Amino acid sequence: MNTLPARQNGNGGSRAQQLAVGALALGLFLLGLFTLRHFLGALAWAGIFAIALWPTYGRVVARFGTGRHNLLLPTVFTLGVALLFIVPLGLVGLQLARESATANDWLRDVQENGIAEPEFLEHLPFGRAQVDDWWQQNLGNPGSAKELVQRTTRGHVAGVSRIIGEQVVRRLTSFVFTLLTLFFLFKEGHALTEQMRRVATRAFGSGGERIGQQIIASVHGTVNGLVLVGLGEGVLLGIVYAIAGVPNATVLAVLTAIAAMIPFGAPVIFSIATLLLVAQGSFAWAIVVFCTGMAVTLAADHFVRPVLIGGTTKLPFIWVLLGILGGVEAWGLIGLFIGPAIMAALILLWREWAGEGRV
Repeated sequence: MNTLPARQNGNGGSRAQQLAVGALALGLFLLGLFTLRHFLGALAWAGIFAIALWPTYGRVVARFGTGRHNLLLPTVFTLGVALLFIVPLGLVGLQLARESATANDWLRDVQENGIAEPEFLEHLPFGRAQVDDWWQQNLGNPGSAKELVQRTTRGHVAGVSRIIGEQVVRRLTSFVFTLLTLFFLFKEGHALTEQMRRVATRAFGSGGERIGQQIIASVHGTVNGLVLVGLGEGVLLGIVYAIAGVPNATVLAVLTAIAAMIPFGAPVIFSIATLLLVAQGSFAWAIVVFCTGMAVTLAADHFVRPVLIGGTTKLPFIWVLLGILGGVEAWGLIGLFIGPAIMAALILLWREWAGEGRV
């Protein structure tokens, strides 16, 4: 007669302890997020790089082994990711440094001699006299040009320089933390993968592991479809820029590659290149650059990317596109990868709940 109440109390105490442990775990999790809130972006980028490079890393490990302390290959792969960013940014930085010196010389010349009227304005079909009068009064006259330069730059250069300096320091710190995290993900990746698989199975059953696999497949496809295709567009159009004689072709090629990672983003950059050629009077080359840019962009966005991104996750490209654009809107640049991953997981759940069975 006394054993049943004892068991009930024991069970009640066990349930209370489970609730307490769950509340404690949730509280610690939220505290951890709050503590790392400024580094969550770096952690997410490290995870994306690790997922994208893990197949290659696994093949290299299978071929050469990890070594006694498993330090060489994680270091090599981490340095490779660092160079992938440092080399292009270094080239752009050197070019911008040269351009800043040229810009300072140009500003001094403008204050002394005014701004010369562009040659293409002489060929306007109408309004030529009015444009010429306005230009000479506001820009061609040294006094007016000097006043315009001083009014435009007064008090802004120091403020802009301070903001740029703060952003550079912040981004550099985040980048170093990303590389440090990436090194440990490579080093401990196998153990961490197994732990995450067990946690997902215990928390959500077999569905948790399937969702995780779908998210990883989405990241792989997105990296191939956005990053690699974007780099390809940047290289191809950069060659066209150089042949056409576009000013600062290297900088524009890098900007094209970055913009091309977002669907329909490359036209903004090659349109600027087209306008630069028009300003130089190279109308034929401007047409070539614009038509080539449109052809490359259409081929990449309508044929190559749907296969690379949607093919790995069986995800219709409309959902891929919505995930990319919505992810960028909500999360910034990292949303390029988070958005499609979320859409892939949602579509997986929808298909299973709609009765199509496991995907």
